[in-house]
Amino acid sequence: KMFEPIEKVIPLLESQGYEVNDPWDIVDIFEKKLANFAGSKYAVSVDNCTDGMFLCLKYLNFQGEITIPSKTWLSVPGMIKHAGCNVKFEDFEWSGVYQLKPTLVYDGATRFTKGMYIPGSYQCVSFHHRKILKIGKGGMIFTDDEEAYEWFKIARYEGRNLKVPYEEDDHKILGWNMYMTPEQAARGLILFEDIELENDDTGGDWAYKDLSGYDIFKK
Repeated sequence: KMFEPIEKVIPLLESQGYEVNDPWDIVDIFEKKLANFAGSKYAVSVDNCTDGMFLCLKYLNFQGEITIPSKTWLSVPGMIKHAGCNVKFEDFEWSGVYQLKPTLVYDGATRFTKGMYIPGSYQCVSFHHRKILKIGKGGMIFTDDEEAYEWFKIARYEGRNLKVPYEEDDHKILGWNMYMTPEQAARGLILFEDIELENDDTGGDWAYKDLSGYDIFKK
């Protein structure tokens, strides 16, 4: 028996002309709808925004120092350290989105509005219950980079290609367990039906404490 969000969303999608033959089709549709909303060529769903940024840094194979605002969410500098990079904090004002300098990765966890995509970037958003699209957990990577798009889809799901039967899959990269489930995507699609085109940012420098004084990020 399918979970309630999936049962509810299938008639909605079919009424819009989509064909759903497999629960994973719901994830694909969710990604396509959000890419169109954001203004990017591609969108890749993940289990949260922080993991989305982690995958971006791994794809870019970035090593070195990354500058972020000193007032941000705790998971961001931690993710940077886990990705093998060093953190530099700067005290500056920001709202909704900021760059992980000098990379083209952007933390857009607290922004969700029509046309929000920054061209050429790897822009990540959050679907936490305190954000605008309140799935409860989940995130998305927006990009115009087709090669990155294909890599993200496999890397987020343990190095597996969902379009190939597991027994026949020729695993070529090491992946992570960072995918979004069809149930989460179904809930996201239901909520997305009522989303406003323009939404105020839910976070910025005013919303977070200063993390620059913590020793764990200096090691």
